[in-house]
Amino acid sequence: MPKPPQLLLFGALTVVGALLAWAMVGTGFANYDTVYSLVWGADLAHGRLPDYDVPVAPTPHPLATLAGLVLAPLGAGAETAVVVGAFASLGALAALTFQLGAHWFGPAAGALAALVILTREPVLSFGVRAYLDVPYLVLVLAALLAEARRPRAGVAVLVLLGLAGLLRPEAWLLSAAYVAYLRLSGERVLVPILVAAAAPVLWALSDLAIAGDPLYSLTGTREGAAVLERKTGLGNVPLTVPRRLGEIVREPVLLGAAAGGLLSLAFLRERMRLAVAAGVLALGAFCVLAAAGLPILGRYLLLPATLLVIACGAGAFGWTALAREHPWRRRWQILGALVVLVLLAFTPRQVERVDALRSSIGIQRDIRDDLQALAERPPLRSRCGPVTVPNHRPVPLLALWLERPPREIVSAQLRTPRRGVYVDPASPRVERNFTLDPKDPGVLTAEVPRGFARAAQNPSWVIYARC
Repeated sequence: MPKPPQLLLFGALTVVGALLAWAMVGTGFANYDTVYSLVWGADLAHGRLPDYDVPVAPTPHPLATLAGLVLAPLGAGAETAVVVGAFASLGALAALTFQLGAHWFGPAAGALAALVILTREPVLSFGVRAYLDVPYLVLVLAALLAEARRPRAGVAVLVLLGLAGLLRPEAWLLSAAYVAYLRLSGERVLVPILVAAAAPVLWALSDLAIAGDPLYSLTGTREGAAVLERKTGLGNVPLTVPRRLGEIVREPVLLGAAAGGLLSLAFLRERMRLAVAAGVLALGAFCVLAAAGLPILGRYLLLPATLLVIACGAGAFGWTALAREHPWRRRWQILGALVVLVLLAFTPRQVERVDALRSSIGIQRDIRDDLQALAERPPLRSRCGPVTVPNHRPVPLLALWLERPPREIVSAQLRTPRRGVYVDPASPRVERNFTLDPKDPGVLTAEVPRGFARAAQNPSWVIYARC
């Protein structure tokens, strides 16, 4: 168990990291998948089975749906709670990155790694939009830290990986590998095997109870990848993985990670062993999912990206872990100074990326706020009839805000309404910034159905009704 000072440090760093993320981006919101988790959790809270069979439904994640159930009493305020949790997750990510880096390579390396991971534009983007991949990453890093501080920690590590395994299936493979490691180390593994098996079994039971198919998440994700034309298959991994990792951490970090990785393997091999094993297993799990026909997405590579960032911290300051008389200490200091200089040289470009993200998130937040404002009054609130929206993205939002099943919120890409309420983008700006995906099925339409009359509007949306 972590000691009280370690927990206090983690808590303090989490708060600082969350506040820094908020200062950089300024706002956030729950993405499409996470909003569906809130909708499905609310369904359970009201005694209804979630409807997974709606068009373009995301993959259900049991722990996220459970969170939706817990937050259901908040109603539309559940999204606010999720956004607070999203910034807390970013803060926890920075805190754990610092603690791992400090444990392996010293406080300076940990501090640099924490600052770098929190300022990567893709990490911030996924974090402030409440993607489940960041809480998943936090749980896996916490498991790594538990193992790093107390080798063969056993059940404590597997519980954290088990929680992660209710968000992302890659954790199942990490748990299996860890059980194998315990067995090879001579530990008893009956209880660890049961703990490791809990996540996949619970996920399958959840799918069976709700969808009637224990493999629904696998088959549903495959179908969704086909609809949105995602890249899948093991053959796409060699070209996609390096490019996506580079997009997350950027070139200076890759340079620093190469220096830190090579020097650490040469002179601090024991400290690198767990990090290397975790990185190899994470990439292996990614390959297994790709081979199973699941989509190849950059956010699935956040774990190896974070380990590269920690290696970059080692490249800059890993020399502090060497003895003062070590012959390579001075050479490492020189290389570390070069790593820091390269990072500083590219800082203005990174600031531009974060500023662009802040602007983009702010625009989308304004559009969502305008939609929510209209959802709080007639005709949307009066249940005039079916609600039709221009594409799939607003479906779970309106289902959450209006407390209606997602099936009652229909995309105009699939059906032209004859009565009810039609939600129309007020400008091309809204059309550009409020689509689910560039390959969202059908063509985005702003054509108002015949017989519908304007009933309400604001800067982002126009509401037409035919009751």
